[in-house]
Amino acid sequence: MDDTSPPESIDQSKEKKKSRRPANTAFRQQRLKAWQPILTPKTVIPLFFVIGIICAPVGGLLIYASSTVKELRLDYTNCARDAPEGQAGVMPSSLVHPSFRANNTVTAQWNRTTGVNHTYVGDYAVTNLTTCSLIFQIPENMPAPVLLYYRLENFYQNHRRYVASFYDQQLLGTDVSVDQVADSSCSPLATQNGRAIYPCGLIANSVFNDTISNPVRLGVSGTEEERTYAMKNTSIAWDSDKDLYGQRKSTNMDNIVPPPNWQIRYPNGSYSLSYPPPNLKEDEHFIVWMRTAGLPTFSKLYARNDSASLEAGTYQIDIIDNFRTDVYQGKKSIVITTLSVMGGKNNFLGILWLVVGGFCIALALLFLVTNLVKPRKLGDHTYLSWNNAPPSAAAKGKGKAAGPATAMSTGRELS
Repeated sequence: MDDTSPPESIDQSKEKKKSRRPANTAFRQQRLKAWQPILTPKTVIPLFFVIGIICAPVGGLLIYASSTVKELRLDYTNCARDAPEGQAGVMPSSLVHPSFRANNTVTAQWNRTTGVNHTYVGDYAVTNLTTCSLIFQIPENMPAPVLLYYRLENFYQNHRRYVASFYDQQLLGTDVSVDQVADSSCSPLATQNGRAIYPCGLIANSVFNDTISNPVRLGVSGTEEERTYAMKNTSIAWDSDKDLYGQRKSTNMDNIVPPPNWQIRYPNGSYSLSYPPPNLKEDEHFIVWMRTAGLPTFSKLYARNDSASLEAGTYQIDIIDNFRTDVYQGKKSIVITTLSVMGGKNNFLGILWLVVGGFCIALALLFLVTNLVKPRKLGDHTYLSWNNAPPSAAAKGKGKAAGPATAMSTGRELS
């Protein structure tokens, strides 16, 4: 009888057993050297002192930089209702918010004018508008750059449906069809009477549409042009945002219609070759508005002057009051401000650094006193798990433990 095994069984016996065990290397077995610091009073207390000594002066410098910003904010929410008509009246002090270093007392007046006509597009005049005139004092020279913002309160641009309500291809100027706009995220303001709203969406429809004039100085000689502090409406939007917009390529005006809140500016509420839609690429006020704010109270740049200082004196700004914030219990203001090396006026960052610095110093003092009054004896570091070698394979095989059988720092034992 031939007891020779078949070739297949020989091959199987010679074949190595497959194993999922990682290779016995320092990297695969997690035995790489690592720094594992031990926190002791001698290291923690100086560390807290250093952090506090660094943070506190930085916070003080940030608050000082913010204090150098000169700013005036005027709340004109109820101007169309409360301001006297025909003659100027004193604005309530609660609506005037000055921030100047030498003279922080500013008085302001306001008045309204009804039945005003204003031309927005071409020669088409919109009638029966209300103009709010603000007369205010600038107690100190405001060095350039001088920025003019509008500030809104209780306006939630961060609502999830509001933020997503636009069509990027339409804003870019691409010739899109009515069906494409209807299928976009612009709903419920995508189409109207079978025509596409251009630009569609909630953000575009609610654009801030008050028209703010340049400040005109009062009480000095010269023509109105010479007394006007010229501010430009360009360079107020980010260059990266401008790349997201383009002029509409199609000249067909029959398939588009202005947003509902824009229609008053166009004859019969429609676009035409004589009254075309705006060039979104050049409308920086629109671009600034389309960058939605993350908080319900926000300011957006309206105009700026980068070359000339705003001299101390009395000025008047006329505002065509279209954006009614009282209907949703909001507020609106204009803000005239300068800049510091850290940007606009904002004390929050400086206060935050001061709080962190003070907290760290307080903790350092607390730990120092505690360590001096009632010190705690530290344990023997040699008994820490990463100082103990794992049991040897021989000891394991005999059922004996060579040294303390503690786990390694990773929580695992070597196999």
